[in-house]
Amino acid sequence: MIAMVTDPFQLAKPVLDRIEEYNHQAFFVGGCVRDFLLKRPIGDIDIATSAQPGFIQQIFEKVIPVGIKHGTVIVRHQHQSYEVTTFRIDGIYTDQRHPDSVTFIDEIDKDLERRDFTINALAMDKNGEIIDLFNGKEDLQDNIIRTVGDGYERFMEDPLRIIRAIRFSSQLGFTIDHQTVDNMIKVKRDIEGLAIERITNEFTKLFAGDYLHNGLSYLKATEIYKHLPIMIEYPYIIHLLPKGLNALYSFGEVIALLHITEPKVSVIAWINAWKCSNQIKQEANQLVDGLYYYKSNGLDQWLVYQLSSEYYKGFIRLSSIYHPTNTLSYQELVNIEQSLPIKSKKDLAIKGGNLIELFPHAKRGPWLQKTLNKLEEEVVMGRLTNTELELKEWVKWNPPEIN
Repeated sequence: MIAMVTDPFQLAKPVLDRIEEYNHQAFFVGGCVRDFLLKRPIGDIDIATSAQPGFIQQIFEKVIPVGIKHGTVIVRHQHQSYEVTTFRIDGIYTDQRHPDSVTFIDEIDKDLERRDFTINALAMDKNGEIIDLFNGKEDLQDNIIRTVGDGYERFMEDPLRIIRAIRFSSQLGFTIDHQTVDNMIKVKRDIEGLAIERITNEFTKLFAGDYLHNGLSYLKATEIYKHLPIMIEYPYIIHLLPKGLNALYSFGEVIALLHITEPKVSVIAWINAWKCSNQIKQEANQLVDGLYYYKSNGLDQWLVYQLSSEYYKGFIRLSSIYHPTNTLSYQELVNIEQSLPIKSKKDLAIKGGNLIELFPHAKRGPWLQKTLNKLEEEVVMGRLTNTELELKEWVKWNPPEIN
């Protein structure tokens, strides 16, 4: 009963209480209930209610109308965000993402019926009582991913559910019901019409799964990869991936892996095709550069200097794939970083202006940047001390080629 319900639910309980004060129903729904039953960490808490969005806006102080047309608002309570959605029946999905129309209803039964998989079509009241109309608890116990109702219809409504099924198999280690797989294969071509940002989001979670081998085996078996950007042109890439891959926790790591697997496809090609952010591009480029450098030179100050500390763990994960005998530790990289004489080029004791003073008759040009780059490397590697005098002396004895 209530003692069963863990802390995130206790924090959210006042939201349900408030809705119920006005004689409306309210339940925890979906993934949070699934993860509670699986004793997994609870992520976002989603709430379904008989109250309509306008009424929710009236009874709570802070409400963000994120998807009010489809019955969804965000309620802010005690510095937490809760997605609150009105019980509804969906109309047809001509855009294969959102229903063209929704009909708000008073009972949760039909609302649960529109959900993707039985393990997500679960509701729980504030006392911990579970509503399970589609044997979701049984499928959880049997480690099965199965659509609610007709799988073909569910996937036609939103083909992203095909990739979600594979993502859940990667996260949970579950088997996908054979009939569900058959329906995934029937609809898979429609994946090509999805917004790539939605696919990228699912793939990031898929590759971060504890049972990644599960997800990859379903990708291969269904040949869904043939309908994904880049892989539609290079379908063999999926079969070149290293065996025994462990979870990768960002899409930057995934792109680095895919590029190194097939160098013919550049990082920027992956970034553009999958519409990734500049941050992901920076991460992928740094990881790729670091891995190539590590292969030739091993771990040294220059590698650590060029790699942002936020990417250390990703670098270690990827290096363990390609260099399984060379075990690296996070602390090892941190220790090297802490011992670096400079943290960035701006810490150099001389600047471009100092070089111009040394060569007053030389025209400005690429030589300036090349010289500073060389000084930067010499200082980082400990071959020069970062003092103005020593750096100037080195430049005098190693004059740049000035064109």
